[in-house]
Amino acid sequence: MKNRIGQKIRLTSVEEMLGVTNEESAMEISLAKIRPFKDHPFKVLDDNKMQDLVESIRENGILTPVLIRPVGNDTYEMVSGHRRMHAASLLEMDAIPAIIREMSDDEAVVMMVDSNIQREELLPSEKAFAYKMKMDAMKRGGGRPTKDNSCQNGTNYRADNELSDQVGESARQVQRFIRLTELIPELLDYVDKKRIQFTVGVEISYLDKEIQQWVYEYIKENGILKLKQVTALREQLKDGGAITQTKMIALFQENQPGGQMSSNSNLTFTEKRLRQFFPPEYTADQMRTVIEDLLTEWRLKESEA
Repeated sequence: MKNRIGQKIRLTSVEEMLGVTNEESAMEISLAKIRPFKDHPFKVLDDNKMQDLVESIRENGILTPVLIRPVGNDTYEMVSGHRRMHAASLLEMDAIPAIIREMSDDEAVVMMVDSNIQREELLPSEKAFAYKMKMDAMKRGGGRPTKDNSCQNGTNYRADNELSDQVGESARQVQRFIRLTELIPELLDYVDKKRIQFTVGVEISYLDKEIQQWVYEYIKENGILKLKQVTALREQLKDGGAITQTKMIALFQENQPGGQMSSNSNLTFTEKRLRQFFPPEYTADQMRTVIEDLLTEWRLKESEA
């Protein structure tokens, strides 16, 4: 489908949001010359809303131009308008009305996030990466330089609070969302699908990536993981305790909400008595690890019986 020649381009309140000046005007740009924004954090889905947009453009054309920036070799990068560009592609349009603006990388990040962050029903992963991208750009002075670049705990205090004010969430909540970017993709997808609670996802994000993979496999098999269980795992690691996947599973089972606490009574074996089951060169720590692993495997088999 070709664009309608001479079609009127109408700018509404988006002008203010994108900072469009009177000197800027839209022109038709070939879709083949426009590339998506690098690491664009907002998903463009072929859902019912996209179908509605397609039908609207089919009937009325694109009334609000997209915002792009030149990146060299007669090529442009989309800053604001990924959904409109996708809808135009579905309609097999050759070109799209666009406003071209020179922007630095950081200025483009700030503009890209600002033009999308007010959308309804954003996924946690979209907020997470959008907040992180804008926060990093603001710390570098991307479009919004600040005189106060003092840092607290490795973050720019001014940028933290400025971003918090702009998105309408506390600085602490913004940092929680940014923590989600440390999750492996499988776990972040579970947060989006609400298989993992937001606060649980934040706690998991502090774990090593290998352990996160174990956590993912546990949730995949067991279906749920509570904050109490993740907290117990983090405490175990904080105390310097070695962890294996088998030990982690046992720890999760011991800390299931509503589960009974273990007895305070102690059952002990002397090292001399245990030595008969191990090679002479085994240290006490090696013996302990083998015993714990064997008991954990036994417990799992008993629970599945």
